[in-house]
Amino acid sequence: MTEAFIEEENKQIAKQYKELLQISYRTLSDDDKKLIRLAFDTAVDAHKEQRRKSGEAYIFHPIAVAKIVASEIGLDATSIAAALLHDVVEDTEYTLNDLERLFGETVARIVDGLTKISILDKNEDKPISLQAENYRKMLLTLNDDVRVIIIKIADRLHNMQTMDSMRSDKQVKIASETLYIYAPLAHRIGLYNIKTELEDLGLKYTEPEVFKDIEQKMTDTKEERDAYIERFSKQISEALDKENLEYDIKGRPKSIYSIRKKMVKQNVSFEEVYDKFAIRIIYKGHVENEKFVAWKIFSIITDFFRANPTRMRDWISNPKSNGYEALHTTVVGPDNRWVEVQIRSARMHEIAEKGYAAHYKYKNSDDKGDNVLDIWLDKLQEALENEETNAVDFVEEFKLNLYAKEIFVFTPNGDIKSLPKGATALDFSFSIHTEIGMRTRGARVNGKLVPLSQKLNSGDQVEIITSKQSKPTQQWLNYVTTGRARAKIKSSLNEEMKTVAAEGKDVLRRKLRSQRIPFNEKIINQLVNFCKLKTSKDLFYRVGIGSIDNKIIKDFAATKNNTIINFFKNKIRKSSTSEEINNDEITNNYDLLVFGKDEDKLNYKLSNCCNPIPGDSVFGFLTINEGIKVHKHNCPNALQLQSNYAYRIMKAKWIDSTQQEFKAELRLTGLDNMGLVNEVTKVISNNLHVAIYKISFTSDDGVFEGNITVGVKNKNILKTIIQRLNKIKGIDKVIRD
Repeated sequence: MTEAFIEEENKQIAKQYKELLQISYRTLSDDDKKLIRLAFDTAVDAHKEQRRKSGEAYIFHPIAVAKIVASEIGLDATSIAAALLHDVVEDTEYTLNDLERLFGETVARIVDGLTKISILDKNEDKPISLQAENYRKMLLTLNDDVRVIIIKIADRLHNMQTMDSMRSDKQVKIASETLYIYAPLAHRIGLYNIKTELEDLGLKYTEPEVFKDIEQKMTDTKEERDAYIERFSKQISEALDKENLEYDIKGRPKSIYSIRKKMVKQNVSFEEVYDKFAIRIIYKGHVENEKFVAWKIFSIITDFFRANPTRMRDWISNPKSNGYEALHTTVVGPDNRWVEVQIRSARMHEIAEKGYAAHYKYKNSDDKGDNVLDIWLDKLQEALENEETNAVDFVEEFKLNLYAKEIFVFTPNGDIKSLPKGATALDFSFSIHTEIGMRTRGARVNGKLVPLSQKLNSGDQVEIITSKQSKPTQQWLNYVTTGRARAKIKSSLNEEMKTVAAEGKDVLRRKLRSQRIPFNEKIINQLVNFCKLKTSKDLFYRVGIGSIDNKIIKDFAATKNNTIINFFKNKIRKSSTSEEINNDEITNNYDLLVFGKDEDKLNYKLSNCCNPIPGDSVFGFLTINEGIKVHKHNCPNALQLQSNYAYRIMKAKWIDSTQQEFKAELRLTGLDNMGLVNEVTKVISNNLHVAIYKISFTSDDGVFEGNITVGVKNKNILKTIIQRLNKIKGIDKVIRD
């Protein structure tokens, strides 16, 4: 590199630093600026020899993360300093003690938390149980200092913004992980803008063609959207001005990710997604009259446009559990188009944009939003520290609960409780107190006795009936949806299992002694395998409850006394396994797909969850018991597999699509006409010479729905079938399931 290049780079670094100070959401004192300057100088010195894969100086990355922390999230000077230093301990000669000496205990603690997470991230080729356990460890840092995870989200955002120079498989792995854990975390903490950008960038790398297509269509329709917002604003601005309100009307296009999600969920095209943007009205007002002004604006809007009563959301009276406040309604706007209108004060808007930082700023003036994050962190900590919970189960439940919609239910005293949508009466009992949950015998909802599995709705009043004799059963796990309730029930069941297993261990020792078999680790492991169990704990428990009886113990003893038979059994088992591996069918019957860089022809199965056929974009997944399973790239399970099991993902592509027939399912809807079924079968069987394996049609008041299973050799034939079926009079839509 030339001196001129280095000089120009140094100028850019200095420019970025000045911007960092200028864009800070907080007002920085002289001490704050000194702290940030020291952190900046330390980071520059620490990373002076390092460069990113793109070739740029590494220091640009921590500065970019600090800028996100300062402006988009709005954290304090301590956090900005920690963001600048977040990679120093891991990647350079600086130690944690050095940082504590220079910056104090708080900055050092945050950097330590970020370093631990980063080390976990770098261990990519790890089994899923380890990966899940690492997620749990990462989330534990939330309770040490929530700023750790917020800065980590900023770090992940900048990494996602600068992934173009990475290998494609690495991009997919990081993007899948981002969609799986980091975007939901950003949503739960209240960082909606960052959540949206993480989702869009995640889609960009997991489904690049889909992303580009929607992005282009959004660009093409931008002028039309802007003109529509102007027309909408014009109609209500005069009425709002008459009330002497200070307000701003903005259009907010839906994210590419949310449009894609809606297209998949509703089986519609881009053009059929009717609410591609929302209109946001942000008004100024005092905390005391915020609610009154919001409803006044709502009243003015509904004077002009008809509201959809089923799409009304009042998060001002009952804020979301992450502190989000706003009034949402959907109205029929100009040209009879559905438009979502969000009404929020400037304070509510700041909280929606900045989350934690804005809560901190307003907490002295608004008690309502004071402790939402602390309450959530307490609940999270309780779930995280329950070591009995399987790490994989925990991460799955935690991830699902991050995005869960909320309902609001009441105690008999009128206190309000927030629960995820789909929560049951038993979930409610555990949300009040663990002891009440453990002793639940029954529940009354709105004065009526209901099963413990009864799903609750917003507005329900719930009374829990308890008994000292009641205790959790295995069946209770089928009645709950919240992680807290599930963790407590599992913990109770495990304690009971431990007690029974301890008794079973003593019983088994006596039974083996009577058969003259020693009680040691080797024998126990052999008995576990003989009974086809997983652990010695399972064995002792089953002995304790009597499901492993004297007959089974005698059968085991008989095998122990016949070692020659066992020897030949093992030999036969080994030889059959070897034959299976070298089976000629691998090369003959499974030659449509090739795997990996060397395009190996391997044995595989097609997954039932997405039913791929030749021509689909697919990947292989190495299962534990079923060999390679092939999934479509847009399979509902693809995200989880690519995020959690990256080391078991195999590249796959079709090389021959003429040797084997594949079944595909089509769903048809439309208006029922005489002879329609005959015409459908004629198009498929006669014209295209495609076999129909299953066909069923149902009609209801002139509207029909049909399901057809056809045998096709590739995606092009299926595409032709769909195109020709769409041309039949009366058919409204043909969708491949």
